[in-house]
Amino acid sequence: MGAVHPADVSLAEARALVRRAVDKAEQLGLRGAIAVVGASGALVTASRLDHGGPGGMARARSKAWISATQQIPSSEHLQRMTTLPAPISAGFVTASPEALFPGAGGLPILGPGKEVIGGISASGATVSPFLPAGVAPEVVSAEGKPANPEDLLIAYAMGTPYVGQHGDDAARWKTRFGDLTVDPADSLGMKPANPAADQHELDWALDLVDRVLAEAALQGMNISVAVVDRGGDPIQQDRMDGAVAGGVEVALATASTAARFGLPSEHLASWYPSDQLAALHPAPLLAAPGGLPIEVDGQVVAGLGIGGAQPARCAALARDILMAGAPTPAPTP
Repeated sequence: MGAVHPADVSLAEARALVRRAVDKAEQLGLRGAIAVVGASGALVTASRLDHGGPGGMARARSKAWISATQQIPSSEHLQRMTTLPAPISAGFVTASPEALFPGAGGLPILGPGKEVIGGISASGATVSPFLPAGVAPEVVSAEGKPANPEDLLIAYAMGTPYVGQHGDDAARWKTRFGDLTVDPADSLGMKPANPAADQHELDWALDLVDRVLAEAALQGMNISVAVVDRGGDPIQQDRMDGAVAGGVEVALATASTAARFGLPSEHLASWYPSDQLAALHPAPLLAAPGGLPIEVDGQVVAGLGIGGAQPARCAALARDILMAGAPTPAPTP
């Protein structure tokens, strides 16, 4: 009998978790990103809510990676990192470059045998443990007890009881609401959220990615795909079940190259030496086939990147999808 290898959470299951988190985030008035990685640490799916701002996806992915690979809540990892001697904590980051942001909020995802099959986390512009201005107390309470928005949306996505990871929920509650109490029956934090209806840019990116995934499946390709904004920050990323891990970074880097320079990613090498560009901006760049800019009225608004298969086939797939008529992205400020 052959060896049984650990499995990553499936794309379908990961997508469902992220969508529940998006629904809860919209209910809470939060803007940021949610990421799911597999037990291998490789990204499975990630979504950025509209107006979520750059950087949140990278932080969410880092915390999800910590939860999946260390197989503990990222809050526990944070506590370890802040109590270990500095050489050890620094050495961990050096040996684990995807753990650059050791914040609280990430949780492991368990399989049917209680084995870890992934990790999930959120971060971004307003995804935090602090209570948003104007939020109703019923919305940020769980079973009548104080809660915080970031941990609520992850617990809600997972369908697990609420557990705060960000320190004293009661102290933040008292600062905002004083001695106000909420009846458990009136607590909305873990109650069903309506499907998100105001995520127009994200829905556009998801539609584009879904078209890529469907065509890739028809062509027998197993790939990763990324849609980024004009600054190269990801809006939506997905890795097909069984696709190689390295395709995630290739898709993101070719998409970022196409969006930031407004040209097919393989053409960048004829413009600039890539090693010099890498020193100018932290966005990943790759002068290889697979990335195309997305334009509206002659202006670059986004980038599409595909990786994990033969580069020329990835580039051809991206061209076919965009030539078929990608829907116009939602306007962004």
